[in-house]
Amino acid sequence: MAEKYKFQPTNINELKDAYDLIIVGSGGTGLTSALQAHELGLKPVILEKMPSIGGNTTRASSGMNASETTVQLDHKIVDNMDDFYNDTFKGGGKKNNPELLKYFTTHSALAIDWLKEHGIVLDDLTTTGGMSVMRTHRPSSMAPIGGFLVTELLKQIDKENIPLFTDVYVNKILEENNKVCGVEIDLDAKTTTIKADAVILATGGFGANPDLLTKYRPDLKGYKTTNQSGATGDGIKLAENIGAKLVDMDQVQVHPTVQQDTDHPFLIGEAVRGEGAILVNKSGKRFVNELDTRKNVTAAIDDLNEKGAYLILDQGIRDRVKAIEFYDHVGLVTTGQTLDELAEKIDIDASALKETVATWNSEVKDGDKEFGRTTGMDRDVSIAPFFSIHIAPAVHYTMGGVAINDKTQVLDEKDQAIEGLFAAGEIAGGLHGNNRIGGNSIAETVIFGRQAGEQAFKYVAESGNN
Repeated sequence: MAEKYKFQPTNINELKDAYDLIIVGSGGTGLTSALQAHELGLKPVILEKMPSIGGNTTRASSGMNASETTVQLDHKIVDNMDDFYNDTFKGGGKKNNPELLKYFTTHSALAIDWLKEHGIVLDDLTTTGGMSVMRTHRPSSMAPIGGFLVTELLKQIDKENIPLFTDVYVNKILEENNKVCGVEIDLDAKTTTIKADAVILATGGFGANPDLLTKYRPDLKGYKTTNQSGATGDGIKLAENIGAKLVDMDQVQVHPTVQQDTDHPFLIGEAVRGEGAILVNKSGKRFVNELDTRKNVTAAIDDLNEKGAYLILDQGIRDRVKAIEFYDHVGLVTTGQTLDELAEKIDIDASALKETVATWNSEVKDGDKEFGRTTGMDRDVSIAPFFSIHIAPAVHYTMGGVAINDKTQVLDEKDQAIEGLFAAGEIAGGLHGNNRIGGNSIAETVIFGRQAGEQAFKYVAESGNN
């Protein structure tokens, strides 16, 4: 068995006092932007405040959305960018920033190709809620996308000797003559400065900051979160402190399927439903189109007033979503050799559950008449054993953040670019409108991570600083 790859952060003694480019955050966006900028000739550094690398990206499980890809054609799926745009626009309540959305949907296939050129191959497809066709790309191993992407990007960072430091907290962005010129950091209880010609903020959102969440969304007080503990909105505050405009801060996504009966909530990825799982209530009955938008599925679960619902799946679906092996390993999955046994274990009516599954199995062939589900219907629930995961909604993603344009330049209150400051990924607001489509966050990290790296290079080159 191959030894699992283990990335070693750069020794802190090697930290220099100046670089061409500082990237704050080591998730998918930060790693992508660093690699892209490095390949264009810059000398970047990645600064991560946490002891661990990868941020929220490591928790993503479903895949990466893209349209008009060769992978789709290999799977005999003919897609187009306009449909990708329209699905995302509709899913976001038509509140998405059109400029960002156009760039996003017209550069997704290029991002898949760029990853492939770096040996990061996403050649399998699944579907997520709100998408009209299969455009959620993932590795053929069906490994959860987040950990796979971070690991593979880190191999590239390692290979290119791009410095990445952990346990370095950025507390201030420095300016000189109205241009960003570096950052101030806290390191070993000391404050010091690092100079740079440009800064990319790739610090993620604020889903793990209860104070900030309740400031903008008091109705979410008490909700659990799927986010890692470092997702506290630090980058948003850094940008705001030098005049950045904030947008859509009250738009917070609650993910409908999170197992939270344990101390640590676990997001149950949309691919589980995308591969055929159904949701039932305590009466053993379906109550929603499982692949409607996250906002609508969440509302349907909340309306049950039953403290959640149950995902029901079989071995055939489990074989298509490797993450279920992990969910089972940590004790989140209930197993029954028959539907009767499963119903008894989760304390719902067996006859109702069997009737629901039988109806669903016929609707896979003939169409979902009750709830109008049209995607994620490639397989029914008929191969023993059968499985259930108890889920309930939890805070998952913050759609709001700093305002950027399609060049990832951070904008001030007058919509003017703050020179030398770029932002991409979950820290940036506007792309998703009032609801993010599953599979679009990983796509955003790569598409806009690349753009940030490209535009930072262009800015530094045109400024005559490199």
